[in-house]
Amino acid sequence: MGRIALLSTSNKQGLVELATALVQEFGFTLLSSGGTAKTLQAAGIPVTTVAEYTGAAEILGGRVKTLHPKIHGGILARRDRPADEADLQAQGIHPIDLVVVNLYPFAETIAQPKATLAEAIEQIDIGGPTLIRAAAKNHAHVTVLVEPSQYQTYLQELRLYGAPQPAFRLACAQRAFALTASYDRAIAEYLQEITSPGAPAEILPPVFHLIGQQRQALRYGENPHQKAAWYMTGAHPRGWAAAELLQGKELSYNNLLDLEAARGVISEFLGDSAPAAVIVKHTNPCGVAEGKTLVEAYERALAADSVSAFGGIVALNRPLDVATAEALTRTFLECVVAPACEEAALPILKMKPKMRVLTLPELETAPPVTVQTIAGGFLLQETPSTPIEPHTWQVVTATAPPPELMAELIFAWKVVKHVKSNAIVVSRDRQTQGIGAGQMNRVGAVQIALSDAGEAARGGVLASDGFFPFADSVQAAALAGIAAIIQPGGSLRDNESIQAANEAGIAMVFTNRRHFRH
Repeated sequence: MGRIALLSTSNKQGLVELATALVQEFGFTLLSSGGTAKTLQAAGIPVTTVAEYTGAAEILGGRVKTLHPKIHGGILARRDRPADEADLQAQGIHPIDLVVVNLYPFAETIAQPKATLAEAIEQIDIGGPTLIRAAAKNHAHVTVLVEPSQYQTYLQELRLYGAPQPAFRLACAQRAFALTASYDRAIAEYLQEITSPGAPAEILPPVFHLIGQQRQALRYGENPHQKAAWYMTGAHPRGWAAAELLQGKELSYNNLLDLEAARGVISEFLGDSAPAAVIVKHTNPCGVAEGKTLVEAYERALAADSVSAFGGIVALNRPLDVATAEALTRTFLECVVAPACEEAALPILKMKPKMRVLTLPELETAPPVTVQTIAGGFLLQETPSTPIEPHTWQVVTATAPPPELMAELIFAWKVVKHVKSNAIVVSRDRQTQGIGAGQMNRVGAVQIALSDAGEAARGGVLASDGFFPFADSVQAAALAGIAAIIQPGGSLRDNESIQAANEAGIAMVFTNRRHFRH
């Protein structure tokens, strides 16, 4: 029969072109089953059905088609083993040189809002993964193709060398095993989620699989000497992979890190919040503000720290309009992201062609877990998505903050949640005035924030991501004119801070929840 190719695909893209070349250029005999065979027959391409070849009809409504010794023996036989060759001859089995398979659309099915469990189960492919794994295991002798993007490369191998080279077959096997691993993970996660209807899925399971498809090779990582790439999880683009790049160069490694940091902050200001803008530099917010209009919010965020904002990342909680676009073009910015962009704003933005402008409608969508690698493994934790609930907070001083000051405390707490620890935020009139980030001690963070705020600290509030174990930070805030402090509380020496606040006439609120960020 010459060289044999087994074709069994759910995705028919490029199938006819591949099959035509295999038959006409290289004399392959084609085996196929189900809808794939019908597609080839309709195109006038000679094909032998799997049922004809094995002598075993498809059964169980197509659930069993390729699970047969004549198929898997032909795939798994080692061509350099006389014993394997003898087995093939004794059973009337022909070796199969090429396996072209892609899987039932399980992920696409469960992504449909109304998909039922029964529908999902029917899209769990059995024969496909078995064929793929068999061919990948025997890649020393067999080529496995699992994506239409591989078809032309395979044909080029045949045209150049007469047969695919070992390095190519190995690369195909690697991609094949990655596909089946990702496929099984999607099934396991789905079944885990529906095991207990209404109950939250276990996000920290005993075994955690992290698999991604490379979306883009990046120019470099954090520094030019580091290689980097961007990977997408899931079958469909989500998060930043689903964002639309309206203009500007490709996103870099650092762009993506800063954009995610900016998304996290601006997600605090969605829904019924006033127009808000966030400017991020090196994953820390350097300016955050609300305004009556979007452009006012942006200009106030910029004024909060215009020096740090140079070359920064801007996130907006409203569609980008003309007035805001005009303001954005007056400063050098790396990236701007908003939930949408008005058509009239686009020509204005093009005045800064290097500025990357993106739209991401679902700015609130965060990954369920965060992963941090360590030597020999990684750490997994739930992404902190706890909403701000002021009704659970505790006023611990004799003076309680009036409603307007409480609203300012809420604003500052939204921001300090996203500042690297030790973190201090000073704000007034819904505008950050000073931010102390990533300091080795909290006193240093307080000094930086108050120094940056200057006279703007008077009548403002101070937010801390961790408790004050000593009274010194409260006393520094009092000297700067801070009117209220918000912090988690929980120190063994809370009373010292409370006493210092009472002596200074400062209102202090405990949230009883820490938002520490290494």
